[in-house]
Amino acid sequence: MTKSPMEGIYTPNITPIDAKGRVDEDKLCAYTDWLIQRGVHGLYPNGSTGEFTRFTAPERRRIIEVLTAHVGTRVPILAGAAEANVRETIDACEAYGAMGVRAVAIVAPFYYKLGPEAVYQYFKEIADHVSVDVTLYNIPLFASPIDVATVRRLALDCPRVVGIKDSSGDIPHMMRMIAAVRPQRPEFSFLTGWDAALAPMLMIGCNGGTNATSGVVPELTRALYDAAQRGQWDRAMQLQYRLLPLFDAMLQQPEFPEGFRRGALSRGWDLGQSRQPLSAEQMATAAKTQEQLARMLAELSQWLPDIAPASQVSTNSQHSATPASPASDDFIEKIVREVMQQLQN
Repeated sequence: MTKSPMEGIYTPNITPIDAKGRVDEDKLCAYTDWLIQRGVHGLYPNGSTGEFTRFTAPERRRIIEVLTAHVGTRVPILAGAAEANVRETIDACEAYGAMGVRAVAIVAPFYYKLGPEAVYQYFKEIADHVSVDVTLYNIPLFASPIDVATVRRLALDCPRVVGIKDSSGDIPHMMRMIAAVRPQRPEFSFLTGWDAALAPMLMIGCNGGTNATSGVVPELTRALYDAAQRGQWDRAMQLQYRLLPLFDAMLQQPEFPEGFRRGALSRGWDLGQSRQPLSAEQMATAAKTQEQLARMLAELSQWLPDIAPASQVSTNSQHSATPASPASDDFIEKIVREVMQQLQN
């Protein structure tokens, strides 16, 4: 039986770490409850924001085991299942499927840069040998790109391939994928992983997003999605302009995803230190990012009351709130103009 598309905002879970460097399972559950209470539609553990490569395979499986048991049927889970080779990836997919996840997300092969035919064969081998739905994960910054023709081939040849998470931020690329696949596979899900263009991506037909900022301001991403669902595009773009500077501040922290950990801390969630060692200078830079985010969140809370002011959470020091200016980059204006032109056409 064909399942409905995955829709809405799926949060790429930050993985909490305790003082001994272990996965903090209790905090993982509590943080997940907080996200669900604030409106996220699903969870996406073991992704890039969750730093999946910095954990062992048994740790990754334990993370999914803990979450599926704790979350139950409240929201669907899209589990990152990428391992270093096909066989281990298939084993992870089967394990997660048995735990009850909605689908697995598999990044294109990384380390080795492969061409389209090799990428196709990689995903087809997996899709032909698993009993759980598979979502492609296109992140060309870190892995072999998945081009439009390959997405279409996989969608038509592999019933188990039910969607794609695309983190390229490339709006025309997303439009081409939707045009190439949706007429034949209307239930195929298109999820954007690029927060800076969430509203435009929804405008062109995406089903939702896997957005790291939803792990910090789930209320904002949910409000943006809801506005888009109602066709309130002016409202959606207002929210996009509020989301953009937060995303930029967290993403520009050099040691990804440290900025998102600092964002969560600004909301009162101390999720520990990443397993990537940081120098004293790097820690100081991260602390400045946290202070900047606290000020931005304090200003945002006056505009979107559901978001707790930064003054109500634990920070290293108190700062007066200063307004965050809406983004005015020519790039963003260009995106909006291009999207509106495509819709008019």
